[in-house]
Amino acid sequence: MRRTSLVARRVLAQLAHDRRLLGLSIIAPLVIVYFLKLFFDTMPPGFDVARYAVPIAAFLVHFLAFLLSAIVLVQERTAGTMERMFINGYQRHEIIGGYLLGYLGLATLQAVAALSEALLLFGLSYSAGTLLVLFVVIWLLAIASVMLGIFISTFARHEGQVFPFVPMIIVPSAFLSGLLVDPDRLPAWADWLGRAFPLRYANKVIQEMILPGGSLGDVWLNFLVLVLYIFALLGLAARAMREVE
Repeated sequence: MRRTSLVARRVLAQLAHDRRLLGLSIIAPLVIVYFLKLFFDTMPPGFDVARYAVPIAAFLVHFLAFLLSAIVLVQERTAGTMERMFINGYQRHEIIGGYLLGYLGLATLQAVAALSEALLLFGLSYSAGTLLVLFVVIWLLAIASVMLGIFISTFARHEGQVFPFVPMIIVPSAFLSGLLVDPDRLPAWADWLGRAFPLRYANKVIQEMILPGGSLGDVWLNFLVLVLYIFALLGLAARAMREVE
């Protein structure tokens, strides 16, 4: 645990030093949510803004957390940082756990920023309990996205090799998670493929909670799957790192 905390502190210090990366990771979702508001303002009367506002904010957090963590981890490898940690006796689970803890604060800031702006710009009002659940599910999605980025980074030798994974993972996630298309209208194979993406389960929780009278009891299994997704990726990332390093 001590080595995990050392890695986490080093990651936090690195993020604090790289103010440009830190600023962009927070400002980018805010800017995109604002443009989303401009786009929704052009929709005809009767358009259900609440159906898309919070889920798309969650998607933005998912996309940015995945991309940033993957790129930074590849940079760490090419700079020889991970090699030095292995030489000093760090275990794989300690390294991955440290990076996850280090990015936890950034994921929290992104979740708070995106959710708060979506609620303010679109004039959405929910109970305190619903807001808490919405924040927690977006936060868990951000953590799962960081873990997914860590896992994908083990297959890339440099930053450029990360970008082909964006259309392979993020784009199908948007179309197969229920964010834009009802999964019941998709072919059976596409519906099953959508179950492989964490956004699918986060979106189900969000859609239930924003409904009048929505209850977490109806979607608790999706909540649990999202948590299990994080631990599964933790194991996969450790296993994949063993083959790469």
